[in-house]
Amino acid sequence: MSSAGRTQAAGSRIGRHPPGRRLQGAERAWAFAFLVPYAAVFAAFVVFPVGYGLWMARDPALYGELVAEPRYARTAINTLLYVGFGVNVMMFSALLLSGFFLRRQWWVRVLLAIFLLCWALPAVPAFISFHWMLIGEQGLVDSLLRELFGLQGPIWFNNSWLALGSNTIAYIWKWLPFWTLVFIAGRLAIPQEICEAAAIDGAVGVRLFLHVVFPLLANIYVVCTLLATLWTVGDYTTVLLVSMGAPARTSDVLATLGMHYAFDAAQPELGVAAVMSAVPVLVPLALILMRRLHLGEVQL
Repeated sequence: MSSAGRTQAAGSRIGRHPPGRRLQGAERAWAFAFLVPYAAVFAAFVVFPVGYGLWMARDPALYGELVAEPRYARTAINTLLYVGFGVNVMMFSALLLSGFFLRRQWWVRVLLAIFLLCWALPAVPAFISFHWMLIGEQGLVDSLLRELFGLQGPIWFNNSWLALGSNTIAYIWKWLPFWTLVFIAGRLAIPQEICEAAAIDGAVGVRLFLHVVFPLLANIYVVCTLLATLWTVGDYTTVLLVSMGAPARTSDVLATLGMHYAFDAAQPELGVAAVMSAVPVLVPLALILMRRLHLGEVQL
């Protein structure tokens, strides 16, 4: 046989995968022993709650009742503003701050450690503190305005837009450090040779950010924005503890409205339907996110 034929035959043998070996006896028992607990937890805490929620919200009349409720339209707009402004302002700010915190000065590192405390604090006491800082004349913010500038601060939770803005600011304050760390990691993954070559070509400062850094981080930015959007639509802790839906539940979002229907109004089906009404928006976002992750586009 010629050398070419021997090479082809060897290549065919190398490329041929051996058939998978079936588990036997004790191996199969150990495999089931490791698999069953995880499958049981997944079924009990994921499959059953989601399936039961879909079953509770299966009646189309529930959604007709929601649409006929004036409070629902206002809550849907609140959710759109809360998620839209909160996520986008947070992501863009995190991208900019990630560049600032990469500086090598010692005081920048100190600021970064202090900055991360916002994320390290538990959410419940942090948002309760926000509530009491904005409670009115007795709150810290209005007291500082009065003592330092002689200004009479607003009653934050008597105005629906101020209350919604307070929720948004509290949400950004809490989660901004986390996403800043993500973008710092992304910046550190950029090869230094690229930045040095760009500097030789005159791309420094803003030009370096616009023409080198941002294009390389664009995929990470999109994935993080999609992920934060999915999380924020279901966030009720911020609104529940900061504004508590005041005034008169006009600063509610879909998550807190669903909790109100389910527990305060004793209408659990309507509460689940209120939350499920966001599914037509969340499913396409989740599919786009999974597609980007599957294609490996998150990598630089």
